[in-house]
Amino acid sequence: MNAGINTKQAAQILKLLADPTRLTMMKLLKSHECCVCEFVEIFKMSQPAISQHLRKLRDLELVREERRGQWIFYSINQEHKDYPFVENILKQLADQGESIKELEAKGLRICCE
Repeated sequence: MNAGINTKQAAQILKLLADPTRLTMMKLLKSHECCVCEFVEIFKMSQPAISQHLRKLRDLELVREERRGQWIFYSINQEHKDYPFVENILKQLADQGESIKELEAKGLRICCE
């Protein structure tokens, strides 16, 4: 039987996801890997601001980073012990795929194959 997430950890995750930018980032990362420059374009924020949001998500190990050449790509850490809790939150949110489509239409989606 699953013991579930402890209250302190749940509160920490909820506090982190209470920020609309981080919550949207997580929803985007649920279905797409993204790099900082893509988030800069999507959120119309500076690179340092985006990096700070990602650092907070990384600090709780909710996201992973993978270097590919000059780019670092971020994805959701589905191996995190509290991923089911996070996934249940993200399921409640509207799809963010339109942001990715807009990047692709502008030719700003990073591909590093």
